[in-house]
Amino acid sequence: MIKREDIIKIGKFNKPHGIQGELSFSFTDDVFDRSGCPYVICEIDGIFVPFFIEEYRFRGENSALMKLEDIDTEEDARPFTNTDVYFPKSYYIDSDTDEAPGDYFIGFTVVDEMYGMLGKIIWVNDDTANVLFVLEREGKELLIPAIDEFVTGIDEEKKILNMRIPEGLLDL
Repeated sequence: MIKREDIIKIGKFNKPHGIQGELSFSFTDDVFDRSGCPYVICEIDGIFVPFFIEEYRFRGENSALMKLEDIDTEEDARPFTNTDVYFPKSYYIDSDTDEAPGDYFIGFTVVDEMYGMLGKIIWVNDDTANVLFVLEREGKELLIPAIDEFVTGIDEEKKILNMRIPEGLLDL
């Protein structure tokens, strides 16, 4: 079973293109082109489902037409309209920066040197100029800037993100 913490959002299927089942695909990361992973993942009825890529072709810097296996008509493709597209973290490659994207940290527990365990990252908000980790803490959301200087260590195996958060920041 595919879990949210094991995938990274890379784009969105916009709408069907033509009558052969192709989908217009806007992406924020072309990792599907740089890795050996043969599939992308979509959330269907609350379940993450892999769909094997039959072929794709780029239409611009951030868009492509993608044909999925067994999606052969416009009618087959229509349910994918405005569907988010995810990619498995286990295949993730970022050759430009050698860094994981922010979504990589979903599911990590944040531990601060002074305050101890702060909570688990449930979302990475990159809608603003400053990327924020959104943590669940005691039933509430806690926002922490996702800044390299605050990170003191990463334990990928245990999914722990060690941080040194400046005094007073958690009081905001």
